[in-house]
Amino acid sequence: MKRIGIAMLVLSVFSCSAAWGQAAGSSKIIKFNVPGAGKGANQGTVGQSIATDGSVAGIYTDSNGVQHGFLRSEAGKYAKFDPPGSVGTWVNGMNSRLAVVGFFEDANGSNHSFVRSPTGKITSFDAPGAGKSNLEGTFAYATNSGGEVVGFYSDANQVSHAFFRTVDGKLTAFEAPGAGKNPVQGTQALAVTDGGTIAGSYSDSKGLNHGFVRAADGKFTRFEVPQSYGTYVGSINAKGTVAGTYVGQVGEGGFLRLAGGKLIYFEQVNGPGEGVGTVNDAGAVVGWFYDSSVVAHAFVRSPSGKITQFDVPGAGNGSSQGTYAIANNASGEITGVYVDSSGVSHGFVRQ
Repeated sequence: MKRIGIAMLVLSVFSCSAAWGQAAGSSKIIKFNVPGAGKGANQGTVGQSIATDGSVAGIYTDSNGVQHGFLRSEAGKYAKFDPPGSVGTWVNGMNSRLAVVGFFEDANGSNHSFVRSPTGKITSFDAPGAGKSNLEGTFAYATNSGGEVVGFYSDANQVSHAFFRTVDGKLTAFEAPGAGKNPVQGTQALAVTDGGTIAGSYSDSKGLNHGFVRAADGKFTRFEVPQSYGTYVGSINAKGTVAGTYVGQVGEGGFLRLAGGKLIYFEQVNGPGEGVGTVNDAGAVVGWFYDSSVVAHAFVRSPSGKITQFDVPGAGNGSSQGTYAIANNASGEITGVYVDSSGVSHGFVRQ
């Protein structure tokens, strides 16, 4: 999932707790599990995206270890789905009209993208030039309210190429200037605004990751966090603010890049690192960080810069357990996953 400043502050476990703050007592947390989700380790429910009305899209893993997609209404009603031919479904994004995008794996290990309409119709698609072997194929990552979709495809050499797909199905591939052409290099489009501005990451010929913003007219702006070992874009809001993570000299940190180019940094954590989810239109950011025991704790960073940590009751205290905030909506509601002491995943909404 996807990560302070210039001072490169190194935090201990104690100072992590002090710096990140504590959850507000007035926040209500709703925990949920998709019917049919497995109850064993590495099974369960994950909230991936939350719409303006509080609906959550995500994935659940059943007792056989197979992944499926779901849409949960604000009232708690579920629609479960898999594209035809899927042996494993992954949901990445949802728009305000409740159209869901993601990808699925077929029996041969190849990946294909899909759009699930608000009425439940699933349309699968493949980018021309996409590879057909294991770890190759087409990967849809985000959609805007107009139904335009962005993502990337991996070709037969496992080089990534970004794409933009119109609502009528026309797909245009593009590359960020400077993107590498070797395996596991290339361009990945990961977020799109209603105006058609696209944000993503690209890996250069040396394997170093950078961020980019592509305007609706096709103009590129490339950027990276100074003195970092990699910049990874996660989302973009309606104002053109980009959120993501970077690898610094002592760990991973979060960043915001404002539309004018100004970079703002979050706390950088020494050790296992930090992940940034989405930034909403108000400028609030959600994510998680690991403490020295590799336990995850969720956070929300307000538009003014105040960072509040929170943990879902029932979250485990073992390695890779804990609370992960993955996405927020315009109202400030947050969804994600908490992993309990048995390694089982459960979805949540924090209102």
